This record gives sequence, C-alpha cells and structure tokens, in this order.
Amino acid sequence: MLCGKRIVVVLPAYRAAKTLHSTWESLPKETVDATLLVDDASDDATVKTAQAIGIRTFVHRANLGYGANQKTCYREALQAQADVIVMLHPDYQYEPRLVTPMAGMIASGVYDVVLGSRILGGTALKGKMPLYKYVSNRFLTAIQNALLGAKLSEYHTGYRAFSRTVIESLPLLANSDDFLFDNQMITQAIAFGFRVGEISCPTKYFPEASSINFRRSFVYGLGVLATSIMYRLWRWGWLRPRIFSQRPTLRLNPDYYDSPTGQQSPPGDEQSSLPQDLR
Repeated sequence: MLCGKRIVVVLPAYRAAKTLHSTWESLPKETVDATLLVDDASDDATVKTAQAIGIRTFVHRANLGYGANQKTCYREALQAQADVIVMLHPDYQYEPRLVTPMAGMIASGVYDVVLGSRILGGTALKGKMPLYKYVSNRFLTAIQNALLGAKLSEYHTGYRAFSRTVIESLPLLANSDDFLFDNQMITQAIAFGFRVGEISCPTKYFPEASSINFRRSFVYGLGVLATSIMYRLWRWGWLRPRIFSQRPTLRLNPDYYDSPTGQQSPPGDEQSSLPQDLR
C-alpha cells in the first residue's frame, strides 16, 4: 500500500511466456498488493508460466484484442478493490520498478493518471526504439497536443497508472478492442478533466518484446488522428461521439458481464469473456 491506497498491477498478456518471469521479478513486491494477468488466448506457455509464478490469471477463451484485454484487466482490478491500478506490459520493455513512483503520484492525490514516458529524458532512442516509430510518435503527439490543448511528451506509451475513480468514470466500453484503445483512454481522461502527469521511463527493444508491425502502426496512426479530430469537434459541440458519452452503461461495471461459461480452466485460472453486445 501507499498512502493507505491498495495498489493493483494488471498485465495484459499475449505470448508473454519468455518475458513474464523477468517482469514479475522486477515488480516492487513491497508496494504492490495484487498482480492480475489477463491472457488473450495465447498459443504459448504464458498461462503455465503465470501459474508457476503464482500470479492470479484470467484467460480469454478466444483472442479478443489488446483493448478488450485491458477492459477485462480493469474490470478485474475493480473487483479486487484496487484504489490505484497500474497497467504494465509483461514483455519487459518498460521498467517494472517504476510502479512505486507512478502509483505514489496518484496515491498522494497529486494526479489521477500517470504515464511512463519514453520521450522524457530521451529514453526512447537510448532504448533503440525504431526510428520510424520515434518519428511517428513525435508527429502524432504534436498534432494531439494541438487538438487536445494538452502538453504531454507522448500519448502512446503502454505503461500507465490510474486512480479507481478514473477507471469507474470513463466510458471504456465505447473504446476499440484493438490498439487504439490506449489512445482513446488518454483522450477521454483529458476530456473528462482528469489530471494527467508523466514520469520518464527507460525502455528497451529486443526480439521478445511485443511490437506491432508497420501496417498496424499505420492503421493505429489514422485512428489517433480520427480520435483527436473527434475530440475537437466534440469540444465545439459539432459531434457527440460515444467515446465521450456520460452513459453509465458504457462504463466498466464489474457486475455488468455474463457469467463465464465453457470448459473448466486449469487450477489457478479463471475464464473471462466480454458479452457480444459490450465488445
């Protein structure tokens, strides 16, 4: 705990068997109250590795996508009575030891959202981020800062911390089930007036670290531009997108899901799936 707040780390996993143990070993156990892993129907030993470590694991019965994985992560974190939720990729690309300062920035009441930035301190290039990813990151961030009226160093990091209030308030069920989910979530946090802070985060790029290819990166970039334009049109009152809706049914309610059915999962696992109408 930090400042009397319960800290829960969520790991959205897909084919993370080779890096999960290293990620787990580097987590600050003295700070983290619970660690939850959601496996998106990996075809490797991710689940077995998580079981061997002792991480509480939830398994999607089919591959639902990165965004859908996070929806399950946050729903289960709410069920686990989290006050602060830290989302960390289990591919060991980001520094797990930063969970403590990131969670502390929220537990102290200073921020509602904290991003682990690969740009602050020049850590992206030091960690050998591919040049095309770095250039596109800087380009998209500049456009988003202009359209959203913010001054973040980047919007595309996969390392984030949130207060419970943020997770309960944002219409996350309106978001994409794919990689665009991340960017939509930050945009929503800004739209809803939450305080967003950043911390410099060392990163490393290596063969086992997860990464999307150029084609999917291009599609993601188009989605980022569309999200930013929608935000500006919404601010002007010209558009009413679902991702900025106040409807309670678009928020993550831990009880607003069908009970899992199907084959019994291995000991230590729990089946998880989103009903069709919420995807």
